[in-house]
Amino acid sequence: MRRLGRIAICSVCFGIAVAAGHGQEAAPTAGTNHLAGESSPYLLQHARNPVDWHPWGPEAFAKAKRENKLVFLSSGYHACHWCHVMERESFTNPRVAALLNEHFVCIKVDREERPEVDHVYLTALNAMGQRGGWPLSMFLTADGKPIAGGTYWPPEDREIDGETVPGFLTILKAVIDFNTQAPDDILRTAELRAEQTRRALGHRRFPPPAAPSRETVQAALTHLAETFDPGHGGFGQPPEFSGPKFPQPPKLQLLQSEAARTKADHLSSIVQTTLEQMVRGGIYDQIGGGFHRYSTERTWTVPHFEKMLSDNAQLLELYAAAHTTSPQLLFRRVLTDTLAFVDRELTSPDGVFYTSLDADVGEDEGRYYVWTADELAAAVPNADDRAFLNPRLGLDGPANFEGASWILRQPQPIAEADEPRFRTLQRQLLVAREQRPRPHRDTKVLTSWNGLMIAGMAQAGHSLDDPAAVRKAVRAAEFLLRTLRTDDGRLQHVYAAAPGEPPQARIEGYLDDYTHLVHGLLTLHDVTGEAHWLAEAQRLTETMTALFHDPDQGGFYFTSPQHEALFVRIKDQHDGVQPSGNSQAALNFVQLWRATGESKYRAQAEQTIRALAGPLEDQPSGLCSLLRALAAMPDD
Repeated sequence: MRRLGRIAICSVCFGIAVAAGHGQEAAPTAGTNHLAGESSPYLLQHARNPVDWHPWGPEAFAKAKRENKLVFLSSGYHACHWCHVMERESFTNPRVAALLNEHFVCIKVDREERPEVDHVYLTALNAMGQRGGWPLSMFLTADGKPIAGGTYWPPEDREIDGETVPGFLTILKAVIDFNTQAPDDILRTAELRAEQTRRALGHRRFPPPAAPSRETVQAALTHLAETFDPGHGGFGQPPEFSGPKFPQPPKLQLLQSEAARTKADHLSSIVQTTLEQMVRGGIYDQIGGGFHRYSTERTWTVPHFEKMLSDNAQLLELYAAAHTTSPQLLFRRVLTDTLAFVDRELTSPDGVFYTSLDADVGEDEGRYYVWTADELAAAVPNADDRAFLNPRLGLDGPANFEGASWILRQPQPIAEADEPRFRTLQRQLLVAREQRPRPHRDTKVLTSWNGLMIAGMAQAGHSLDDPAAVRKAVRAAEFLLRTLRTDDGRLQHVYAAAPGEPPQARIEGYLDDYTHLVHGLLTLHDVTGEAHWLAEAQRLTETMTALFHDPDQGGFYFTSPQHEALFVRIKDQHDGVQPSGNSQAALNFVQLWRATGESKYRAQAEQTIRALAGPLEDQPSGLCSLLRALAAMPDD
């Protein structure tokens, strides 16, 4: 099965067609543009580009106003494949760089460092009727309002299905001409796009609808059951259930918790099938442990190969809960091996957790993880051992990836009697693989994602009766509270080092830094029984409420007053691949109420749920984590 980068066609507001893709990274070195002093590995990858990149900030916009230029904004992340492709094809291209430098102020954003910037402009692109992705490529006015955009663009025009699709150079020239010939139209378009974005992010109703009931939970469960793929697990559009397929932990956690609460076998079956199918597929690293980002097709065989801390953190929680409820060798192995992967690949010397591993090695996507027949024979020279492995790792059929290579799978469960031999050969393959050039690692430390991993690692350790894993979660929590919290109790978002400098905590914490870290601390309280974790969770929750609460409409903004103001302030109203800040806040309030008996936490949970009643009514399955909080509330 061949993994191909697909390019989707869309249009920008002034009538040019543009193309869409997905994202990637490079080695941090000092460079020649304004990114050379940054600490983000993704930004440092672009520091030697001929494009005169600026980091996001008031200086770049002041320059745009001073020089009467538009802004070109490119947002991506370190592990993103198509970001790497666009960097190689366009941002190192002298012709592209000359046009960008002469006519635009160019801003490069690491979406993991500045999630509010990425979210606003991704929403703006969606509001234009276009599908988003990374790299996110946007044209802005000098005051930051969106004009037009797209995702990945090849540098030159291409013929697709008999039509000429304009490349980046053609698009740049069209934007330049449009701005030269009709600058007033540009400004009017930007105002229109900004208002569309505000409406898309607002989603408020006056008066607010009635408080959600358990019927809303049931509506979400019904929708999830209808979109469940019974053949391969996961969710999609029946009957084809074609990819891409994401694990979607918030949906699985709602099903898992409701199956436990209501003893509903059909909900438990959805979770069990999905967890088993994922861990047997290529989305799971059968040799080194840990999960890739998502599957490009229905069967979980061909992944997008980046590995993200946040995905693995949430999947540890899911598999730990499943193993605790119904212990089995398959789930024990995935917990043990994913913990080992995190320890080996994503743990810093300080005991906190790095952000991701890249999808690519050089220009080859997934090359680190796949095997040719010759590579397998060299790693496992004994023919009997290879014969043992072939059916257990999906090697007894034709190659399933590019270059006559295999993505390893586990078509059938490995019998307990075969486990020792399998483990020996698995280690043999891992040792051989570690001799290959390795994927780049994004070494920044994100408070929010570390909070998720603290929870996942603690729960996995508890499920496995592994005190060492719990101690590692404790060590990470202690470091975050000591190093990424200011003297007045505010969290910082990221901990990273600029070239030649020691790591520093920087960027004001966002809502999910607080909510996800509080989730981790409450999990440590549950697992260890130590009261100080509860006290720390309460302190952070008080700070969060003071900084982010919306006193008029309820719920919580994503940014605090300490953050630089954009043209719209975000309030997350949907879960993504992880719980939104509002959903996690509601879950935390429920847990704090149960742990302390303090009625104020119950009231805060109810208020947060009510604040999102509109989005819940419109799309219940879009807020599955919030529904977990609703389902956990008493009926009185």
